Amino acid sequence: MRSITANGQINEKGGRRPVKDNLLHTLVDRIISGQIAEGSTLPNEAELKEYYGVSRTALRECMQHLVAQGIVRSRTRAGTVVLPREQWNYLDPIVLDAMMRHPKDDRFYRSLIDARFVLEPAAAEAAAQNASTREIMTIAEAFDEMASAHSLYTDAWSQADLRFHAAIINASGNWVFKQFITAIGAALLASFRITNRASQSHEQALDVHRAVLDAIRMRDAKKARLSMEALVNGARVELAAALGDGKGNVPIIPVNPLPDATAASK
Repeated sequence: MRSITANGQINEKGGRRPVKDNLLHTLVDRIISGQIAEGSTLPNEAELKEYYGVSRTALRECMQHLVAQGIVRSRTRAGTVVLPREQWNYLDPIVLDAMMRHPKDDRFYRSLIDARFVLEPAAAEAAAQNASTREIMTIAEAFDEMASAHSLYTDAWSQADLRFHAAIINASGNWVFKQFITAIGAALLASFRITNRASQSHEQALDVHRAVLDAIRMRDAKKARLSMEALVNGARVELAAALGDGKGNVPIIPVNPLPDATAASK
């Protein structure tokens, strides 16, 4: 299970998954990947139990989660139908994990950029007004790590980039903003890995991040907002370039392999 700390660190929790969780990850992965298509009807309960070798309780708990996340609809006699992806909860950690395993739909990343443009300039503005000295130091430390990476194409840069943005959001003092980075931190890191490939240069990338940091240091809320808007707009251009030439159509974050089984839909 992957989680994101307040400062942008990604934690991996090892250990064996319970049967229900393993089944849930398997079904979500196969739906997200398209192996089980939108609009298709899943096999009935008895067939799924036999196929996956799970108990009725584990299967029903799994289905309850899928229903709650808008992935399937279950009705008596009509069966369990996979819903259109527009109804899926992409912020669910299991769905998000599968989306990064199968990043076929660039709308996911474009929507993420749109959300960032709404949230991050406001967070930078609030950080300029509210950040403590320690919080500003944390933002500066993340920036220094980016500078030390010496290249946009290393994972060290992407990880430091995530810490930089997470530190600003954390320094905003807004708990809703903090929940945002906790919920989608892994997806944000994935998007950084895509956009960094399309960035023009290491120095130019540092310059736009430095402008945000300097504005927060100077307690210039307006400039912090404008600088962050420029940064996210630049990421939007880079994302379009990366997805346009196919650089974004690869798995971004490695995850544990799923059990070997064929798709449940026939």
